[in-house]
Amino acid sequence: MFEKYYNKLELKDQRPPRLSEIKITGAEIAQLRSRRKSKSRMGMERVMGLSVDQKLELVQKELEDTKDEIRHMRANAERDLQHHEAIIEEAEIRWTEVQKEVHEFEKDILKTISKKKGSILATQKVMKYIEDMNRRRDNMKDKLRLKNVSLKVQRKKLLLQLRQKEEVGEALHDVDFQQLKIENAQFLETIEARNQELIQMKLASGNTLQILNAYKSKLHHAMQMSLNLTKEFLLRKELLEKIEKETLQAEEDRAKALALNKQLRKQLSEFRAPQVMIYIREKIRNGDLEKTIRMWERKVEIAEMSLKGYRKAWNKMKTTNEQLQAISGPGK
Repeated sequence: MFEKYYNKLELKDQRPPRLSEIKITGAEIAQLRSRRKSKSRMGMERVMGLSVDQKLELVQKELEDTKDEIRHMRANAERDLQHHEAIIEEAEIRWTEVQKEVHEFEKDILKTISKKKGSILATQKVMKYIEDMNRRRDNMKDKLRLKNVSLKVQRKKLLLQLRQKEEVGEALHDVDFQQLKIENAQFLETIEARNQELIQMKLASGNTLQILNAYKSKLHHAMQMSLNLTKEFLLRKELLEKIEKETLQAEEDRAKALALNKQLRKQLSEFRAPQVMIYIREKIRNGDLEKTIRMWERKVEIAEMSLKGYRKAWNKMKTTNEQLQAISGPGK
């Protein structure tokens, strides 16, 4: 009985453990261990007559099995721990990205909407923000898809190597587990570095968008200033044309004034003062004419007054005559 059990143990020891056999749960390991212990107890009860060397060899074999189980449990626990750590790290990175996006949205969009409610500019800014987010997500999706493809290729290579090792019959020992652990740590460091690069790229992209928006605002301000300067240029051009017309008119008036001044100067140069006696005689004659004019004006006033009296008497006589005719008419 002992020899049969011992031969089975030797066959199990000669067969190399596979990775699929290593990936078992803790409950299955505990159940397997309890089964082995129960079998070992049954074997010990049945072979009470074994020698000390045989018992020692059997105990050593049981100890090796227990160590293998502990090693397998430790490997599974480390794998689960790394998996959960990766999930937690991914959640933290995602939470940081969400907080950053919320902060950027509040900074770029909500402030603008609160200042300009119902304006077309606020709506356009929201739509532009959504388009930028979709574009960045598409770029991120493309990068992750390429990375996923590369990881799948790497996984296929590793599976092919593992299959080749299983076919050849190589066994995975502690050194292999340590090597895989080191490679896993290196991959985690690479992923962390790539995540940091991604965060830096996102920050750079956000800064670039802010700078772009600032330059767009400056460009809009410059365009408005250019339009204002163009309008002012047209107004000043019209004013200049008006001033030129006024200048031409002023030149013409100046030429006319110069001609008139020249004519007056010529007349002034040709003017000769009359003699004193002639001047006195003309003055006396002018005084006589003024007296005659005043006399005739007085006569005209007297004649007008006489005319008014005559007209009044005539109207009175005419009225009396009309009354007499009116009285004599019915008597006939």
